[in-house]
Amino acid sequence: MPAVFLVSTTFTLEGYDIVEQKGVVRGIVVRAPTISQGIVGGLKSIVGGNISAYADVCEAARQQAYDIMVEHALSRGANAIVGMRYDASDMGTAAEVLCYGTAVVVRPRA
Repeated sequence: MPAVFLVSTTFTLEGYDIVEQKGVVRGIVVRAPTISQGIVGGLKSIVGGNISAYADVCEAARQQAYDIMVEHALSRGANAIVGMRYDASDMGTAAEVLCYGTAVVVRPRA
């Protein structure tokens, strides 16, 4: 990965001009908790509160989807992504996480 790869939820990057669009890029991951995370999460759901075992699974899935999206953008010759978003859906025993945005080439504004 380059030393600087910009990713933003906005559609502009302060101090940069978008000189080329490379199209939509995405990363998708489907993850399920391990058996031990499932047991801990199940017990925690009985008493209520934050289920950190499930939160860890969700955060790992988000990070992996993000990394895949950036790899997709790099393979298209982009050096930035604008309009980045996450989407997630429950698939019963697993969660799908989608990370997507528009791959672009940017240059510092003169």
